[in-house]
Amino acid sequence: MKRVDDFRLKFGKKEFVPIMVGGMGVDISTAELALEAVRLGGIGHISDAMVPDVSDRRFDTSFVKDKTRFYKHNIDNSDKSTIKFDLAVLADATRRHVDATMQAKRGEGLVFVNCMEKLTMNAPRETLQVRMASALDAGIDGITLSAGLHLGSFGLIADHPRFRDAKLGIIVSSVRALQLFLRKNAKLDRRPDYVIVEGPLAGGHLGFGMDWAQYDLATIMAEIVQFMKTEQLDIPVIAAGGIFTGSDAVSFLEQGAAAVQVATRFTVANECGLPDKVKQEYFRASEEDIVVNTISPTGYPMRMLRNTPAIGAGIRPNCEAYGYLLDGNGNCAYITAYNQQVALHPDSKTISVMDKTCLCTHMRNFNCWTCGHYTYRLKDTTRRLEDGSYQSLSAEHIFKDYQFSVDQQVALPG
Repeated sequence: MKRVDDFRLKFGKKEFVPIMVGGMGVDISTAELALEAVRLGGIGHISDAMVPDVSDRRFDTSFVKDKTRFYKHNIDNSDKSTIKFDLAVLADATRRHVDATMQAKRGEGLVFVNCMEKLTMNAPRETLQVRMASALDAGIDGITLSAGLHLGSFGLIADHPRFRDAKLGIIVSSVRALQLFLRKNAKLDRRPDYVIVEGPLAGGHLGFGMDWAQYDLATIMAEIVQFMKTEQLDIPVIAAGGIFTGSDAVSFLEQGAAAVQVATRFTVANECGLPDKVKQEYFRASEEDIVVNTISPTGYPMRMLRNTPAIGAGIRPNCEAYGYLLDGNGNCAYITAYNQQVALHPDSKTISVMDKTCLCTHMRNFNCWTCGHYTYRLKDTTRRLEDGSYQSLSAEHIFKDYQFSVDQQVALPG
């Protein structure tokens, strides 16, 4: 009976344990979590989502406070088009986060940064270019392009000296998305170094519509693996979304996946950035507690816990401090939804906005409890303590359970 450890992910002549820990945004996938995956011979992700705020927390900078002060005059204005990110600040924050992580790196694995196209930041092209280029400047091993088609993203860093040196990959949820990406970037003569195929059971934003349940990862993986063979493309394909055990991972590795990307199991790791009280919510969740809704301003469906505080919250848009989802015209679907409710309830001190949520503020405060489909199984991976809470796990324990377990078994902590 095979284990994940019987396989290896190959990049050129180098081999890695075929386990990639996904990039959960706003420092949920912390540097500490990524570095444990690296130490154990796999690949870990950090995220550049809201990186100025991450820098403030990690390095005692004041980027968010300074931005808020600068745009304070605009707080009561529904027009957010004038709110721009200082690109020098964005570059500084990215370099700090990436450089500190790379300086702490030990082991034979790799550190990648997850880079979401949907973080449009009122200047989609310019801010994305700065984030990617600054990560390369700071020595990141690789960049995973997520939350979008990224048809022009390679072109934004084509002139960077590390464009062909760093590992560059993309997350897709269909053959068509991959074909579009490859076709768009053919003129650059730079193929992705890896492709992550994310199925409909993943956590957070989904690359599907609300008909997500009609799709399954195994079918999409088979289609993409066959496409790679037909086109004679030697690009590692990595399966992601709903891979809960080592045996689940082996099934994909045997069917042609070069590795698996996993995240849900690591949300309750000691090294994960979620507060302990939120981790306990994940442990306690039942299958009925996990929902897919459309409250994200990005337009993508999003999977989360039913009792997440972000649902129905009616806080004032906090774009002066954050504003990461403002499009190129300074618009955000939450601002529109919020203003509609204010107009309907002009005398109310508090309002409820059900259509959308202020994703920036709620993610920053860990009040948007996004999760994978199998979060309800987390309680079966640990022990319940005398006080009714659940024992947290080390990232090493979870990683090695994926690496060495067989027969759908899950190792409980000692």
